[in-house]
Amino acid sequence: MGLIYNIREQASKDIKLTDFLSLTLQRIVVLGGGESGAGAAVLAQQKGFDVFLSDSSAIKPKYKAILEKYEIAYEENGHTDDLILTANEIIKSPGIPDKVAIIQKIKEKNIPIISEIEFAGRYTNAKMICITGSNGKTTTTMLTYHILKNAGLNVGLAGNVGDSLALQVAEQNYDYYVIELSSFQLEGMYDFKADIAVLLNITPDHLDRYNYEMQNYADAKMRIIQNQTEKDAFIYWNDDPIIKERVTSGELRVTQYPFAETKSEGVKAYTENKKLIINTPNGIFTMEEELVALTGTHNLYNSLAAGIAAKLLDISNENIRQSLSDFKGVEHRLEKVAHVRGVAYINDSKATNVNSCWYALQSTKTPTVLILGGTDKGNDYSEIESLVLEKCRALIFLGVDNSKLHCFFDGKVAQIYDAGSMHEAVAQAYETAEHGDTVLLSPCCASFDLFQNYEDRGRQFKNCVTKL
Repeated sequence: MGLIYNIREQASKDIKLTDFLSLTLQRIVVLGGGESGAGAAVLAQQKGFDVFLSDSSAIKPKYKAILEKYEIAYEENGHTDDLILTANEIIKSPGIPDKVAIIQKIKEKNIPIISEIEFAGRYTNAKMICITGSNGKTTTTMLTYHILKNAGLNVGLAGNVGDSLALQVAEQNYDYYVIELSSFQLEGMYDFKADIAVLLNITPDHLDRYNYEMQNYADAKMRIIQNQTEKDAFIYWNDDPIIKERVTSGELRVTQYPFAETKSEGVKAYTENKKLIINTPNGIFTMEEELVALTGTHNLYNSLAAGIAAKLLDISNENIRQSLSDFKGVEHRLEKVAHVRGVAYINDSKATNVNSCWYALQSTKTPTVLILGGTDKGNDYSEIESLVLEKCRALIFLGVDNSKLHCFFDGKVAQIYDAGSMHEAVAQAYETAEHGDTVLLSPCCASFDLFQNYEDRGRQFKNCVTKL
């Protein structure tokens, strides 16, 4: 093949590692060989860098195929310091925490570490619509993309959803990108600027990554507005106390478009007389609430945020109205799975924090059997306590270690069960729920103790339900 793709395999055949350490080009090392990393490696190579990708685990065949198609050198199942610490710049995949050994070594050598989004942003002049928040960001991102796509805009979908931004910049030529950004991605962004930034809310999440300091997590979220000017837009929930404190405590140059459930001074989008009302320099948009496809208070906020962004891009009221009315929602987010013997089964596996579960419980109208649990991220379950006591007939704890859940809920709910698998959890829910009830999977926790990810957890739930 000419180029040596898998460095570790070739090194075992007496190829010297120093043969790959040519410094004739600026050297980019990509850490992580998933969607983000593979895309960043392709763009870096396209722009003329000496590129090497390293992953501590096995790289999936899909991403190996991309690396080999573009003849990019890589290693898997471990990091080789000599190949990494020669970099001029590191592009780190968002899931890699700072505490791992190789990151500490990189920092000791003062090698800059950036995110794939930061890197990709250097090579496109497309308009960036960037969306973050502890909850609702995937739905809002998908809804915003749906509106722009239906309006005929040349738009890409990237970040936590869609394809790698870097790969799209390398292979496509979009005029707009709608990008879902996690706090992890925002940590590695410095010069990147959002033309439209959407911040839905800030509630406790991933605190294990932030030394259990809420301020550190909030700081990461607020990075979405760094570098914005008065020509840019900042869309945010006006009633979020943390966002409100940050907005009022500093002088922001960006033009602000707050939204809320009800009208108040300065709010640009709200509801009144059962209508959505959005007011921007491009005109006023109105729509009857009952015609909006997404239901629930949290989805009202998502729809208002997406609607503001669309109006700021001068999309017609007719296009916005049509897209808000026919949007199908997001898999694993309050997804209706089936009715079995008079019981509704709802998949909310994407609820990986307590606040997200709060919204899910708020939306249920019948007695509920709640399945929750997994990898705790520093959760405070007091946020959902009153809703659990009001609505839940039973709790099923699905996790390897349910001790924290038992400590909080034991003695407060009459029926509490443990389950070590999704099959066991759904079977117990089937036995416990009564006609007219809802069985809700809304875990409050990450999925990595029993499942590959929240998608795997949600799909296992749906598969088990369909077999009842």
